[in-house]
Amino acid sequence: MNKELIALKDNHTWDLTNLLAGKKAIGSKWVYKVKFKPDGSVDRFKGRLVAKGYNQIEEIDYFDSFSPVATLVTIKLFIAITVEKS
Repeated sequence: MNKELIALKDNHTWDLTNLLAGKKAIGSKWVYKVKFKPDGSVDRFKGRLVAKGYNQIEEIDYFDSFSPVATLVTIKLFIAITVEKS
């Protein structure tokens, strides 16, 4: 957890600001996972800090959402154009 917090701070993941009047902060939680080596032995333990976005209410806490997704067709097209243009 300490390594994750240090990485978030070093990467300037967020800026501390004052909360707007009438708004409440979104909570967070830790998600833990065990990473394994190919032989099945434990490689490392990993912890991630994630926001509880599921607590938000549309049109109150947010108005729009955008999640870019690159499909295989898009990637193939990008590669073809890149090859064509050298």
